[in-house]
Amino acid sequence: MLNGALIGCGFFAQNQLRAWAEAGDAGIVALCDRDAARLAATAARFGIARTYDDAAEMLARERPDFVDIATTVASHVPLVTLAARAGVPVICQKPFTETLPEAAELVETCRRAGVKLMVHENFRWQAPIRAVRRVLDEGEIGQPFWARIAFRSAYDVYAGQPYLAEGSRFIIQDLGIHLLDVARFLFGEVTTLAARTQRANPRISGEDVATMMLGHAAGVTTVVDCSYASAQERELFPQSLIEIDGARGTLRLGADYELVVHADGATRRETVAPDEARWGPAPWHGIQHSVFDIQEHFIACLRGGREPETSGADNLRTLALVEAAYLSAQRGGAPVDPAALVAAARDEAGG
Repeated sequence: MLNGALIGCGFFAQNQLRAWAEAGDAGIVALCDRDAARLAATAARFGIARTYDDAAEMLARERPDFVDIATTVASHVPLVTLAARAGVPVICQKPFTETLPEAAELVETCRRAGVKLMVHENFRWQAPIRAVRRVLDEGEIGQPFWARIAFRSAYDVYAGQPYLAEGSRFIIQDLGIHLLDVARFLFGEVTTLAARTQRANPRISGEDVATMMLGHAAGVTTVVDCSYASAQERELFPQSLIEIDGARGTLRLGADYELVVHADGATRRETVAPDEARWGPAPWHGIQHSVFDIQEHFIACLRGGREPETSGADNLRTLALVEAAYLSAQRGGAPVDPAALVAAARDEAGG
């Protein structure tokens, strides 16, 4: 049994704790949060007796096998650095850092310390998206050449996470980052990215609509679009919809996780909905199930000495897409090379 510690008892940490409670060979034995009331409520909810308001004290006293950092982005640099110095493997919430050089520096810090570092980039672990990847890997629709990954909703995300309405950056950094990572997962690295952003809701500070066009090294063109201002007849939150055109046919991941594959003149349909876990009802089960799967992957990597699929080093390339999107939008939609941003960040970090 691997014993973990979790830092941060906010909104999304509750999903992580539910998933850890389901794990068979790992669990959370200690919690840390500076909000005493939130810490006490979370500890009682999950039956965790050992609680702290200081992360350094917790790591020193508990000496955990791993730490799950479930805080907001501004605290990630000091907390990941603290864990690395303590020699504790880290799984860290996304977005990993506020800037690419900070991320590159943390990756280098963990490398030097010999500490495994994984970013909690969980959308690619959703069951429907893994099913799409399997179809591509099996070559059923041939070589892809065009795709669209969309998440359009009017769901009130601000009720549970009011800070989302306050920052100058919103939908690309909070939601678009997931879709950009899915694009990398499905089609490989991106060589050029162009973006346009909009703010449809006047009561928030950042952008709530973004449309991005990605050119992949493999030759695929992907449109990634996301919105929290799109009221529809039927609210599909939190489903992502995917369309892919290939040399032999097409793939469509539609509403209610219906996967339609049309290839060589034949069509097949299947439902690729995630299982409804004991700790999460629909519609949240799709996200919560992916949390369980990514945590299982992290533990398997710790036990097997493998590099996580969404390691800190890998996540640099996803963060570069986020930075490229904001930079392109500032430049009126001019294309940006994400790889150049990663190289510059590594140079600045000295890695």
